[in-house]
Amino acid sequence: MKRIAVLTSGGDAPGMNAAIRSVVRTGIDKGWEVIGVRHGYAGLIDDDMALMGARDVSGIIQLGGTILGSARCLEFETAEGQRKAIGNLGRRSLEALIVIGGNGSQTGAHALSQMGLPVVGVASTIDNDLYGSEITIGVDTALNIALEAIDRLKVTASSHQRAFLVEVMGRECGYLALMSAIAGGAEAVVVPEVEVDPEVVAAEMREAYERGKSHALVVVAEGAHTNCVLNNRE
Repeated sequence: MKRIAVLTSGGDAPGMNAAIRSVVRTGIDKGWEVIGVRHGYAGLIDDDMALMGARDVSGIIQLGGTILGSARCLEFETAEGQRKAIGNLGRRSLEALIVIGGNGSQTGAHALSQMGLPVVGVASTIDNDLYGSEITIGVDTALNIALEAIDRLKVTASSHQRAFLVEVMGRECGYLALMSAIAGGAEAVVVPEVEVDPEVVAAEMREAYERGKSHALVVVAEGAHTNCVLNNRE
């Protein structure tokens, strides 16, 4: 193998740049040419690619986002768009593709793999919702940021004896909300996986005040509506 491509796709996640750097440096060590694809799958279709060297990935470990950029691409969801992407890779003599992204991105990677292209998927999503991945790139940073927000809100909530709802990412997976609630000592958590009556959440907050707490915190995943509650009695 002599030439590979790397792209980032979907929502950006902390650690994507570190993954890009690792791919480029590993490729250089093996004597490969590494081509960076700009703006995810849209870049594959538009043939927006460039050779990457060691200096291109210098000093990017701590940077948020992705230096390659990311974008949603409806055209890539079509068979025609996928064939166009494969054609552009072939014209550049690219032998394999590394896809850094979440569930939608890896669905696209699987589609290209089914068309005969060697593909490696790197799980990168703060939702931590990729099957077979214990911890995905980005979720640990997101968890720590959520905990920092929860800790600060507790001070205000206690001062004013109020209840707060803290919304975190998680369209279909409640991992981030659940871990934030447990580690942050929230009174309840609402996640997408299991439905519950909102009155149950209200009851949890009332019970917290009855136990003598001066505040109540509920962590809510963005994809939740009337869902699951986790008790956290202190």
